[in-house]
Amino acid sequence: MKKNFLLALAVAGMFTACNNADSDSRVKELENRLAALEAEKGSAATTVSQDAPQLVTEQNANTAPTGPVAKIEYQETEYDFGTVKDGEVVTHTFKFKNTGDVPLVIQSASASCGCTVPKKPEQPIAPGATGEIQVRFDSSNKPGIQNKTVTVTANTDPAITRLAIKGTVEPKASAAVSTEGPVRN
Repeated sequence: MKKNFLLALAVAGMFTACNNADSDSRVKELENRLAALEAEKGSAATTVSQDAPQLVTEQNANTAPTGPVAKIEYQETEYDFGTVKDGEVVTHTFKFKNTGDVPLVIQSASASCGCTVPKKPEQPIAPGATGEIQVRFDSSNKPGIQNKTVTVTANTDPAITRLAIKGTVEPKASAAVSTEGPVRN
């Protein structure tokens, strides 16, 4: 992105410069600055501070965690709500059990779009105990086949599990159109 910005500046500089010698030197200067920025970016990417927080990405979240982990066992991981009319709200509760030896902590539950809202337990789930993740889907202005995903991140192996909610939303009925033409008195 910086490269495109600098190139745009160089092109703009060419059109506003009084002579070609100034433009050429400006382009060279911008190219040198770009090369320096890219070199700086490359060295910054290879040097990671030990104090820097580790970001949880899907790649490192799926790696086996160190230490004891909880085990989550869902009653179901997919729910088909069938066919609903546009505007209806569908709610489903995914039930699970912690079958591990340590408390289960659900760090996040996020949906694939804004029309789907998951609600996760805020407290740890003790070994042997059960819990629920409630998922709410608002079908307003979502006609057709729907496949929504909820990504759950927890202290489990693997760290990420997915729940699915699917079905079909019937579009709103459109106003009836008369085929007889205008009404005469």
